[in-house]
Amino acid sequence: MHFPAYRPRRLRRTELLRRMVREHHLRPDDFILPLFVRHGRGQRQPIDSMPGQFQLSVDELVREAKEASALGIPGVLLFGLPAEKDAFGSEAYAKDGIVQQAVRAIKDAVSDLVVVTDVCLCEYTSHGHCGVVEEGQVKNDPTLELLAQAAVSHAEAGADIVAPSDMMDGRVAAIREALDDSGYVETAIMAYSAKYASAFYGPFREAAESAPQFGDRKGYQMDPANGDEAMREVALDLDEGADIVMVKPALAYLDIVWRVKADFGVPVAAYAVSGEYAMVKAAARLGWLDEERVMLEMLTGIKRAGADLILTYFAKDAAVALAQER
Repeated sequence: MHFPAYRPRRLRRTELLRRMVREHHLRPDDFILPLFVRHGRGQRQPIDSMPGQFQLSVDELVREAKEASALGIPGVLLFGLPAEKDAFGSEAYAKDGIVQQAVRAIKDAVSDLVVVTDVCLCEYTSHGHCGVVEEGQVKNDPTLELLAQAAVSHAEAGADIVAPSDMMDGRVAAIREALDDSGYVETAIMAYSAKYASAFYGPFREAAESAPQFGDRKGYQMDPANGDEAMREVALDLDEGADIVMVKPALAYLDIVWRVKADFGVPVAAYAVSGEYAMVKAAARLGWLDEERVMLEMLTGIKRAGADLILTYFAKDAAVALAQER
């Protein structure tokens, strides 16, 4: 036998040896838990395509936030389901909107939990698009003012981070200016910078009741075939004042996560989206996969690619599993 003296298997022989030389470690600190909030009380409506996930009334949302905090998860991301929808998504920026109510309630109950709010119009508009629609087209510039209003209303309610997901050009600059002018200089922006027009969003459309009523979102979300364009989008958002940049989805775009981290060296978030979660749940239910092992392997892969933060519906399950490993 004449292979080299170095034998990699020596350090794989036992669990303790493997742990000692492990290059990447998942922690609950890596996770942000997305949550869906609706009007009412005592509401915990299951989302059929996302087993284990729910549309929650504010009181139930607070309970979920407390559980996440107790597990060591540092933050939650809020999506709102309005009482009524209209062409301009008015509840998105209403002072008493559902997300604004939820932010106040969480901050009253778990003051140190980081609250991130999705800033978009799609959940709130009757047409289901992420911006103002005129003559059948989603208009960029008229949308910016409404997004800025929404972000300010979230900051007023106590949000720590606002996260614009609409993919309108210039929205980070518009939001940063509006926040600063309103005295919320310390409110951070997590920009959905490289958000692709992905088929992996299907279950989310059910969860957030946000499917477009005509056409699709390919005119403003990114083409899945493009990588260089993602770098341009990230550069623009950073120039406009983004504090954290996000790649969405995560699993099919790990190359983009890697490139963003390598090229820019800024805090990078990756969103493990509803379709990624639903696939694992469905396969596990059929006995085709070991859910816990696949969950942790996927999340480790996202971190290994360069993500500093992972938005995942598995956050609570992963935190429990990691605690049991210790």
